Amino acid sequence: MKAKLNYIFSLLLMGYVLVGCDQGFTEVNTNKVDPTSLAPSMVLNKAIISTNYLDGFGTLGMLTYNFGIVQQIITPYGSSLSGANYDQINNSNTPLVWTNFYRNVLKQLVAVLGQTKDDPQQVNTYNAARIWKAYVFMILTDTYGDVPYFQAGQGYTAEIITPKYDPQQEIYKDILKELEEAATALTTDLPPVTTDILYGGDVAKWRKLAYSFMLRAGMRLTKVDPAMAETYVKKAVAGGVLQSNADNSILRHTSTYNNFIANHLAAREKTNFYLAAPFVNYLKENNDPRLPIFAVRYVGATGGQEQVSARASSDPKVQIGMPMGYNDVTITSVLAQNGVASLWDFSQVNLNTVLKLDAPEFHVTYAQTLFLLAEAAVRGWVSGSEADYFQKGIRANLEQMASYGSVIPEATIKAYLEAHPLVDSKALEQINTQYWVASFLDGTEAFANFRRSGYPALAKNPYPGSEVKGDFIRRLPYPDSEIVVNSASLNEAIGRQGPNTLDTRIWWDKK
Repeated sequence: MKAKLNYIFSLLLMGYVLVGCDQGFTEVNTNKVDPTSLAPSMVLNKAIISTNYLDGFGTLGMLTYNFGIVQQIITPYGSSLSGANYDQINNSNTPLVWTNFYRNVLKQLVAVLGQTKDDPQQVNTYNAARIWKAYVFMILTDTYGDVPYFQAGQGYTAEIITPKYDPQQEIYKDILKELEEAATALTTDLPPVTTDILYGGDVAKWRKLAYSFMLRAGMRLTKVDPAMAETYVKKAVAGGVLQSNADNSILRHTSTYNNFIANHLAAREKTNFYLAAPFVNYLKENNDPRLPIFAVRYVGATGGQEQVSARASSDPKVQIGMPMGYNDVTITSVLAQNGVASLWDFSQVNLNTVLKLDAPEFHVTYAQTLFLLAEAAVRGWVSGSEADYFQKGIRANLEQMASYGSVIPEATIKAYLEAHPLVDSKALEQINTQYWVASFLDGTEAFANFRRSGYPALAKNPYPGSEVKGDFIRRLPYPDSEIVVNSASLNEAIGRQGPNTLDTRIWWDKK
């Protein structure tokens, strides 16, 4: 009997212990700090931030290709830094736009679109994501040509792991359609999404952004489909584009969250990249007040260790751009005729102004928009004076320098404007050359508009080892990884578009 009672007591005790151990188990083991999901608006913010790259190395595609093709920033060095400086393929840097956008930006945008499409309370986030997706795809297709578009970003949701490449013509048609629909669908009936990193939920500014992207996309088609170009330019103007620098699409930085181009050029690549002679010469010859903001020269430096503040000068008179067509050995043959002590003595981008660690980056600006309107006016597509748009565009970019902490005095602005009136016979060249200056450090846009307009009138890079048969690089080749993972779709695109080389022109880049 005693044994039986002990057995019953043991069972009761065990049950009590088990119940006691289980009591509050779920609450204790639930992490109440880490989020299990993110609001779509925050994921959209991440996509916007990621568009400007995730680290300093991501900027190497811009530094080695885009800036060099338009002859604004150049390096004499090869190996991992070869690219537009030698007019050669560098398989490490040509895929960087592709890998960042498809693996990060578009994956995030597709997630936002999927989460918000059927939610009436998320109308503005949904349409903001459509606007940003259109912008991202403009950069992708302008860089490579035909790319996966309609099936892009659906590897997880629809198990499409070998997406079809779509013709650029079809991509642009859908981009323009998306921008029009998204701009129209934005509403002020809902509370603003105050966490929005660009405009704090200001619907009016998002709408102006959409129509400004539409203007840009429409103008891309001036050579290949002028009728469509005119149609969408008129729609953009009727919808309402950027009206001041306060409307600019800006990614702001801090001393903690750095501008990654600045970060890279202030550290690892500090002594490797220089302002190109065509860019510096244009600014000097035109007494451009932006030159001392863009440039610094460590006068007399004979090595990287001598690029110190005591030698630093932003005086326009002493700026000397690095000539195109030389490597770090052959450049020594032209040092004397350029008046420099060494390759380290050429002008560089100013790390105290436009490339401070907390310097902003721009996606589309009021100045760029005005220059496009000036060209559209020349073509008779919009009302207003092309000369007025042109002068306002110059002023807008000069005033934009205040974003870098460099305010250009009003008297200086007026003097520059008076010295640079629009001349009818040179209007397209003047407009698009100013667009080139206004797009400094916006490499993807400078590269695209240079191909579209043919301006500025740059000379071919004379580097003797060039792999480019024509005058300039027209596109970047597809990543080697696509040959392995998506060869059938890739080969279809190449068969339609042309060889996977630096010379092949994309659809809108018509001769």
